[in-house]
Amino acid sequence: MRLRTTRTRLAGIAIVALLVSAGSALAHHSFAMFDLTKKTTLVGTVTKFDWTNPHSFIWVAVPDKDGKPVVWAAEGQSPNFLGRRGWSKRTVQPGDKITLIISPLKDGSPGGMFSSMVLADGRTVTQSGIGVAARPATPAEAR
Repeated sequence: MRLRTTRTRLAGIAIVALLVSAGSALAHHSFAMFDLTKKTTLVGTVTKFDWTNPHSFIWVAVPDKDGKPVVWAAEGQSPNFLGRRGWSKRTVQPGDKITLIISPLKDGSPGGMFSSMVLADGRTVTQSGIGVAARPATPAEAR
């Protein structure tokens, strides 16, 4: 009887642990912070491109109404997802002039979810692969 009680307790603990960790994973993938009903167009200069898991980020300095740079952060998909759609860690580089379209953060801070961008050479790059994507990454670049 004691063995059965111990197994029941261990099973209960395991179930609770799974439920708690599943909640964290689901919360991580929430899009609630972004206003998906709006699009904001930013014209500026890339200051940083994070090609990292779980999400990539493009940091862009955009002049405000007084000409002072405000750095905006645009969250994108994972490198694995983007790499299968033609991106590489060299798709954008610090210093590149781009036009970036995002779904802005609901709280009004300078950031949002990446939708698409136009590079200085006129190519349109999206997360979904629609449009004229950057050239496919070589295996060395994708690492």
